[in-house]
Amino acid sequence: HESSSSSSTKELVVKEETEETKEKKIAKMTEACQTILKCIGEDPGREGLLKTPERWAKALLFMTHGYAHTGADVTNGAVFNEEDHKEMVVVKDIDIHSLCEHHMVPFIWRVHVGYIPNGKILGLSKLARIAEVYAHWLQVQERLTYQIADAVVEAVNPLGVVVIIECMHFCMVMRGVQKCGAKTVTSSVSGCFEINSKTCAEFFSIINR
Repeated sequence: HESSSSSSTKELVVKEETEETKEKKIAKMTEACQTILKCIGEDPGREGLLKTPERWAKALLFMTHGYAHTGADVTNGAVFNEEDHKEMVVVKDIDIHSLCEHHMVPFIWRVHVGYIPNGKILGLSKLARIAEVYAHWLQVQERLTYQIADAVVEAVNPLGVVVIIECMHFCMVMRGVQKCGAKTVTSSVSGCFEINSKTCAEFFSIINR
């Protein structure tokens, strides 16, 4: 068996390697951003832009940190046995943002998640955490919707799950058709929500209150 001091040393080395890798990424991204600034006609050496490339690199790493996690990572330890509860569980109006994978501009979205337990329940905050993990990828709304639903199924194997996402895409607002009021709605419906129209109608009634 390894001593506790040996284990601590290994953990420190891993942490240092991770920090070193992060710093290398930031350096590469900073250099790339300086090139981009030059290409659009800016001077990365002027006072207002001196720190911008590094800030941009750090911000982009934060906005895509979901790649380092899975839904299982954030639900670990928050799944509970609850045989008696068979009623719908809904968390609505979860507001988060993502970066569109086509243009790397933001889309701002609101998600509603509902499921009916099948002997297990999930800590309520974990539904928002699951959404947050997959939001911090370069994303498309359609994929994001079913990723959240699949993660709930994997966590608690419910009788049914439904996910609705409403989005405003800045690729439609800031470029292209430039329609500020347009929203995109996607859904993922399975199990009893798909089979029983009354169950699905109850969910929509709850989120529209």
